[in-house]
Amino acid sequence: MPTPHRPGLRVSSGLTIPEAELSWRFSRSSGPGGQGVNTADSRVELVWDAASSTALTPHQRDRVLDRLNGRLVNGVLTIAASEHRAQLRNRDAARERLVALVADALRPPPPQRRATKPSRGSKERRLTAKKQRTDVKKLRKPPRDG
Repeated sequence: MPTPHRPGLRVSSGLTIPEAELSWRFSRSSGPGGQGVNTADSRVELVWDAASSTALTPHQRDRVLDRLNGRLVNGVLTIAASEHRAQLRNRDAARERLVALVADALRPPPPQRRATKPSRGSKERRLTAKKQRTDVKKLRKPPRDG
């Protein structure tokens, strides 16, 4: 069954990775598969060269390379999928994983937390609670004679 023609992998409204930048490798998968498990190449590896991608702007490229640094080998991202028995479903799973990874890497970082001091009231409440806890524990001890 031929796959429908796809112009590219849509990550967001402003970014689509061209199909020409994606390369596929197939191999035999471990796990369930019935009679065809030893003959069908159902494991899929999706390879995308993020460092030399033409789809990314220089700013996006820097952000992707920085955020996915631990997953990249020489600027190349490899995603393996073998959870399904059919190669086509594994291909779709790998595509979805790539989209999620790239979209997450391109998301702007959260705003920095502004350091604040605890208020005077919160300090007093904390110390009062500590004192009460100390009193409770003192009451548990046996009385001292002496």
